[in-house]
Amino acid sequence: MHINTNKYPLKYLFIALLFLGYGTQAIAQKGDMADSEISIAKTIHDKDLKWNPAPDFFPGCTFTILHGDITEPNLDFFFKIEPNTEVIEHTHNSPERMILISGELEVTYENEPTTLLKAGAYAYGPAGKPHKAKCLNSGPCVLFIAMVTPFNAVPIGN
Repeated sequence: MHINTNKYPLKYLFIALLFLGYGTQAIAQKGDMADSEISIAKTIHDKDLKWNPAPDFFPGCTFTILHGDITEPNLDFFFKIEPNTEVIEHTHNSPERMILISGELEVTYENEPTTLLKAGAYAYGPAGKPHKAKCLNSGPCVLFIAMVTPFNAVPIGN
């Protein structure tokens, strides 16, 4: 095939080939990342979950990491609160995205009314906003929590 260089200057052909090469490489890299990661499906009843004690200022609470690393961004975990247990007022550096899996949980964010969460409820907590919670007497409260930044919890006033 003969390309008329007067009609299509070589610099345009070079640019087109360059974009094609980068596009192919980006697709290949994305495919490599998807191939190296495995899918996950867990329930709170899975026998292979390792429940760890929460920090000392959260007595009666445990957690298990589902995806990610507690010291890295994009962490997913289950957080279990025993019935009739209060979670003291605290903050996080990260926003929290939560779904209550089991139990009934009262959650109070600073300067907001208390909200009662029931199983299946979604809640969002802004980064840095003090909040506290209480698991009621309808069985343990288990939250799925997704954090954007690495995990931290800072107690308020204790």
